[in-house]
Amino acid sequence: MTLWFAKSKEEVLQALETDQQQGLSKQEVKKRLQSFGHNALDVQKKESLLKKVIGQLKDPMIIVLLIAAFLSYVSSGFEDWVESVIILLIVVINAIISISQENNASKSLEALQKMSAPLAKVIRDGQLDHVDTTTLVPGDIIELEAGDLVPADARVLKAINLKADEAAMTGESVPVNKKDIDNLSDDTGLADRKNMLISSTVITNGRATCVVTDTGMKTEVGRIAGMLISEDENITPLQKKMAEISKILSIICLGICVLMFVVGLLYGRPILDIFMMAVSLGVAAIPEGLAAIVTIVLALGVQRLVKRNAIVKKLPAVETLGAASVICSDKTGTLTQNKMTIVETFAYGEQSEAELLTIGALCNDSKLIGDAADVQVTGDPTETAFVTKAYEEQLNKNDLEVMYPRVAEIPFDSERKLMSTIHKTAAGYRVMVKGAPDVLLTRCIIDGADQQIIADKNAEMASKALRVLGAAYKDITEVPEELTSEDIENGLTFAGLVGMIDPPRQEVKEAVAQCYDAGIRPVMITGDHKLTAVAIAKELAIFRSGDLALTGAELDTMPQEILEEEVSKYSVYARVSPEHKMRIVKAWQANGMVVAMTGDGVNDAPALKVADIGCAMGITGTDVAKGAADMILTDDNFATIVHAVEQGRGIYANIKKSIQYLLSCNIGEIITIFVATALNFHQMPLVAIQLLWLNLVTDSLPALALGMEPVEPGVMKQKPRDSRKSIFADGFASSMIFYGILVGAITLAAYWLGEYVLSDPGIADGTANTMAFATLVFGELTRAYAVRSETRSIFSIGLFSNSAMNKAFVVSLAMQLAVLFIPFLQDIFRVTSLNGTEWLIVIGLSLIPLIVSELNKLIRHGGKKTTEATA
Repeated sequence: MTLWFAKSKEEVLQALETDQQQGLSKQEVKKRLQSFGHNALDVQKKESLLKKVIGQLKDPMIIVLLIAAFLSYVSSGFEDWVESVIILLIVVINAIISISQENNASKSLEALQKMSAPLAKVIRDGQLDHVDTTTLVPGDIIELEAGDLVPADARVLKAINLKADEAAMTGESVPVNKKDIDNLSDDTGLADRKNMLISSTVITNGRATCVVTDTGMKTEVGRIAGMLISEDENITPLQKKMAEISKILSIICLGICVLMFVVGLLYGRPILDIFMMAVSLGVAAIPEGLAAIVTIVLALGVQRLVKRNAIVKKLPAVETLGAASVICSDKTGTLTQNKMTIVETFAYGEQSEAELLTIGALCNDSKLIGDAADVQVTGDPTETAFVTKAYEEQLNKNDLEVMYPRVAEIPFDSERKLMSTIHKTAAGYRVMVKGAPDVLLTRCIIDGADQQIIADKNAEMASKALRVLGAAYKDITEVPEELTSEDIENGLTFAGLVGMIDPPRQEVKEAVAQCYDAGIRPVMITGDHKLTAVAIAKELAIFRSGDLALTGAELDTMPQEILEEEVSKYSVYARVSPEHKMRIVKAWQANGMVVAMTGDGVNDAPALKVADIGCAMGITGTDVAKGAADMILTDDNFATIVHAVEQGRGIYANIKKSIQYLLSCNIGEIITIFVATALNFHQMPLVAIQLLWLNLVTDSLPALALGMEPVEPGVMKQKPRDSRKSIFADGFASSMIFYGILVGAITLAAYWLGEYVLSDPGIADGTANTMAFATLVFGELTRAYAVRSETRSIFSIGLFSNSAMNKAFVVSLAMQLAVLFIPFLQDIFRVTSLNGTEWLIVIGLSLIPLIVSELNKLIRHGGKKTTEATA
């Protein structure tokens, strides 16, 4: 292992064959990628197809079914092999469907992970570019700044007030100063390598130019990862919940199967027949694909959200989104357009507007690019406003930087609320400072009367919903070796104030109204002046009559228990710090609320992590914020969060629809066979192979199609659901059982009519069995349409509004009709042709679940078209 920290910068660059100004060429990067591999940690190897198939066949019920197929073949004297082969085919088809579902879910997750992958700023062929961090190679020259995740192990070449949080790797509780120093000793410990940055740590202050020394598994974190790679994959909490449901239901089903087997023995039925029936019922009734279907429904929902500019990083977050009851949002860029414009200036004393704008343009990290025909300013919105305004007044930032080159700086941070730069002048050096006026005034040499004048002007601007910044300066003869705020940012001459505005987004006001309709409380949390924040909040209707606003200073004097009691009174929080944001989120959570929180900076990361749903900004957000968040907004728009909540509610409703459909159908099958066994019917309404066919035809496709159901129009008129409630609460379980009994009843009715009304008693011609089989399949397929909404008629929804459901119905129907009409399949599935009267009875009985459901909706909800969508 090369000890990069023990070498000089020149030795490191020479050993890695790279250049600090030009970086690597793109051709060289391709070669090194082949040699070193991608900058990514090893992950668990994917299971082979064979292993997945074996995994499916290890299911206890499948093993029993295979034994049953073999026994069926043996009992026929090794002559009747058709039923055994069909059983095996059904097992294989079910396995293929299950594996396909797992693969689709896995691919969806991989796509989402790629979409949320962080980018790195790298110099290649002399040009600064943004690339996927996985494409970094040793020798790449990268640039880092506060808020960035370090993408690979790197040697510092140039550092300005650089600090990194390495607590996760070294145990250091405070950020570590990093410098471009040479030749540390060979035995320097990891925590003391001041000239190295460790992959996956966080830049908390300053900026740097570095050279990548190690990537992927060769990094310090890669070495640890190599010891921690596990073969076990974690499943989502919702999958765990579904697995528990499946386990409970499986135990119940198996118990019924055992009871049915015992009853069959008591009635003297052939052991092999009742064994086959019990096993087939168990396989058909147990919802073994439930967890996979739920995962796919979530993944499909997440892909919908991507189209609405929201990338959800973790599937369970979709479920939580639907339960959000409070949205704590930053103002700038989320509620507003993120296009700050200076509309008012106030030059203090003898200072001119040009001097004021010069300070603002130079104490500034934004970039002025392009020519006169197409000038663009990139960077922080507040800083771009200064550069844009200065350019309009014939003060070109690029020209100013040539005249007054920057030699040192103290970057802005949210605690100090100031930024300072030091520039070379003809007479020496000038310190230029900009920041919050109330803080800046305390650092200036100014008398009390003038302070009041400036404070009044500040308040006047703020009352117009302007964001106000102050500027100041002082001249010094030399630059101190160690820059401190106490030395540099005191004894200043006040230059003036600027007032800027970031107009509200047009769509946000409507989104805020939607929040209130949906029982969701929008809250603004901003670093802006209180008056500015309240003015914008009033314009967006976030701040309503009777609401209050609170500042960070006032929060500091308020105990947490008082905040928890009074948190609902406040719609606006101004001048807040990272600790304040966390306190606000926790106060809402203490009141049982599910909180979504937006943020973009390093200082937002703690609150994003504490919130139930952390929403990071995709455009302006730092890597740290994105890493801490559950969701990334690719358009930095508050309205996108509201759309995401709407989709989250719809996705959760669709999961419930799929679950109710699957379980009510399974209950119907269990009741049919159990009643027939308990009452000792002359013959079973369904034979084993028919039950297995049911599992294939009616379960997978319709259940998945329900997961693609469009969000119902009334979903944002409801109050947020209680995330602590069981999925079976609020009548869900009773409805499921009722319709399960109904499906079982129509199947038994079809059998009874076929056996005792339409045929001579005691003559087993297959009519009764065929009618029961057809009625159960068609009844379950029509039941799928009924489940599409618990409150809205299928005619108000639109029969063709879910194309996936129509396709699932047509495919399943075609498969069933093939069995009922094609002669050789009739023989395999032991069915017979039906006459016109028998078909009318089958169709009539099959429509009963749909008719009952429609009448139930009409009676309970009066035919309303937009009501609760819970299925």
